[in-house]
Amino acid sequence: MIKAQVTEYREGDTVCEGYLAYDDAKSGKRPGVLVAHEWGGCSPYMHKRCEMLAELGYVAFALDIFGKGIRAATFPDCERISKPYYEDRQLTRRRAKAGLDVLTGQANVDASRVATIGYCFGGIVVLELARSGADVKGSVAFHGQLSTPNPADAKNIKGKILILHGAIDPVVPPAEIAAFQKEMEDAKVDWQMNYYGSAVHTFTNWNLPTTGMPAAYNEKADKRSWLAMRNFFAETID
Repeated sequence: MIKAQVTEYREGDTVCEGYLAYDDAKSGKRPGVLVAHEWGGCSPYMHKRCEMLAELGYVAFALDIFGKGIRAATFPDCERISKPYYEDRQLTRRRAKAGLDVLTGQANVDASRVATIGYCFGGIVVLELARSGADVKGSVAFHGQLSTPNPADAKNIKGKILILHGAIDPVVPPAEIAAFQKEMEDAKVDWQMNYYGSAVHTFTNWNLPTTGMPAAYNEKADKRSWLAMRNFFAETID
């Protein structure tokens, strides 16, 4: 049976509110997966992804970058609450590390087998956490943004990287993709990148319409990218 609960924790003076899910029918330690949210905050969609991961046998924890009660539903509000974390990547890394500490501190988590996944803005979060030198075996970005002001920090990445990207995503320009790929190659990171045809931004979020720009749900790309993540976990943390 899947047990799930809202979990409060702190990063400095900021109270954060994440979401923990695991199968309590299982005993012993198991791999953990840290989940980083889109730019609207830690939403019910992120909670569902945690529950899906728990059904696969992982302990999943959705972190909260923005802080308790700070959520957004409109485009301007999303832009407003996420802007400080685009601008201050050290702050983003600290918030991400605080979430990672909650996950690895769980009694049923094998801290030597931890991966991260991030959606859209969450892609920046998990990649910055990896660039900080965090002890994670793999990092997955679903339609994630890839830019960083600190490309040289890629030398600190300890795990493998998987990018799952919409082939016609208008949010992440070709120059950003090229810079990311160069960053990975220069640092000799073990990385891979999958493209999904006809997929735009946020293609995994089933709450969106199935047509339109810049973001729309694409069921095929959603299922294929989830399978790619599972294969990646088989290689990194299973």
